Amino acid sequence: MQFSRVITPVEDIQIWNASSNGFSFVISYESRSGLGLQGNPGFLASWRPIYQNRSAVKVIGSPFKTLSAAEQACEVMLGHLVSDNASPRRAASTN
Repeated sequence: MQFSRVITPVEDIQIWNASSNGFSFVISYESRSGLGLQGNPGFLASWRPIYQNRSAVKVIGSPFKTLSAAEQACEVMLGHLVSDNASPRRAASTN
């Protein structure tokens, strides 16, 4: 997955996005002060299915100290999402 910086009219907002296998990932930088996004300091990563109208889900471990750590967490999450979608659902057996 290749993250690209999103260009916004507000200079101080830092957002990156990427998509793969039907999932969209966004990483944003947040701080407690300043003109950008405010929240717990660090890189907040989230994901959502591209083709479903659903809210984003925070990637476990967010916020991360570095952009690289957030990107790696998104790669791991994508691996879980793809393997979950590929594995057949087992029906519960009833006796």
